[in-house]
Formats: sequence, C-alpha cells, structure tokens
Amino acid sequence: MKIYILTDLEGVAGVARWDQTGRDTPGYPQAVRLMTEELRACVAGIQAVEPSGEIWVWDAHGCGSIDFERFPRGAKLINNGPVSPPAFLDETFDALFFLGQHAKAGTPGANLAHTYSSTTILWYRINGLELGEFGCRAALAGSFGVPTVFVSGDDKMMAEARALIPGIYGAQVKIGLGAQVALHLAPEDARDLIRDVAAEATAHYREVAPFVIAGPPYTQEIRTCGHIDAQTYLARGCEQVEAGTFIKRANRLQDLLI
Repeated sequence: MKIYILTDLEGVAGVARWDQTGRDTPGYPQAVRLMTEELRACVAGIQAVEPSGEIWVWDAHGCGSIDFERFPRGAKLINNGPVSPPAFLDETFDALFFLGQHAKAGTPGANLAHTYSSTTILWYRINGLELGEFGCRAALAGSFGVPTVFVSGDDKMMAEARALIPGIYGAQVKIGLGAQVALHLAPEDARDLIRDVAAEATAHYREVAPFVIAGPPYTQEIRTCGHIDAQTYLARGCEQVEAGTFIKRANRLQDLLI
C-alpha cells in the first residue's frame, strides 16, 4: 500500500492564532512540535494496519511545519519548498490523507480559515464549485483516481470535507469558536484520536470513492482582496475579468493554481 500525507499547520490541536503559523512568529516553534507529534501519531496508525506500507509526507504549510529530527520512522518526507502541483502525487498512490487541515476562507466560526492566502484571497471556484485547499487538492488526487480518505482539523473542516466526500474518516481535534479561538483536545488525546482514525481509514480506504470534478476543461475563478499585484496572476496564465477577479483555464487540474 502507498499513502500520501499532506500536512498543514492551522488544523492542529493547540494551534489557534496567526502568531503561531509564520516562521518568525512567537508561537511557531511550539506549533511545529505539536504538528510533528500529530504526524507521528498518524503514521503510527497507518503502520498498525500496513506495517510495510510506503508513506510519503509532503510538508505543505507555507513556511513548513515539521521538525525533521522527530520525523516518524518508516515514512519519507517531501520537504517544504518550491513544489508545484501535483507535488509528486500520482496514480501510483492508494490514498491521500490530510493532516492539520483548515476550513476554506469565509467559513463561519472556523479556526484560522483561509484559502491558500490568509490575506489576499476571498474564494476559489473550479467549474463553479467553491473549494478551499482541501477540495482543490482532493479533486487533484481524484483526477489520478486516488481517494481522499482521512482528514484532521476542527469541526468546520470536518463538515467541509464530508460535504464533498461523505465517506471520509475524520479526526476532529478541536472546535472552531472563531477566527483565532478554538476548544482543543489535549495534545495526547488528539494524537490518540488521529492514530485510531488513521488506522481505520487505512483499513477501509477502498470504501471511499475519489472526489472528482467533471471535466476537462476546467475553469478556475479566483477572487482576491487587499493589496494584490495583478501581474502575479497574469504571469501565471490568468485572465483578469474584474478588478479583483482572475480566471485560469486548463485541461488538467494540476495546471490550475492549486
């Protein structure tokens, strides 16, 4: 069995404020420790079911969120850096796991919700469907026939994931009470939950269908806000249709800005 784990930071138990999510922010070192321990629990759950499984982990948080010295044995890391879609994900994988994921921008009550940028993006839509980072990347996996079977994060992330993938296995490690406040499980309780749900997802991954968006072609709409440079999007093949709205068209999801 071959599993791809995509990690983020905002959906981790104990991480609730923006000053925990950037490399130079005061709470970042602790947040990295918390994420890495949740990753160790996730890998342990997978290995409890598939001891010889091949596990790839992509450190997908903007500035990284994994302490390599505590990286779990038996897994392999795609380090944080300039990685373009599909980030080495392909049809050879059996399942995709999302660890520490946050809800999409604008989700009421969600903790640290955003879509790719916490300051400049209001929403993404692909073929008319509004999607956050979870939905975009789950659809990308689905384009290779790979099911997304596990997600951890807050209750709003669980609802978003289950609306797209009803059979997904979810580890809810906190309840979002606002943009920068949540009700968290204790770290050890969160890790136990992640371990157990990851094991269950591994045992039943064949029962979860890939998330697929009809296409090609694909049309991506990006609505921006704040101080943005249109040239940034134009240089990446987008068309500007309004002051803050850009469209990109492609025949492969991996060629969109996801």
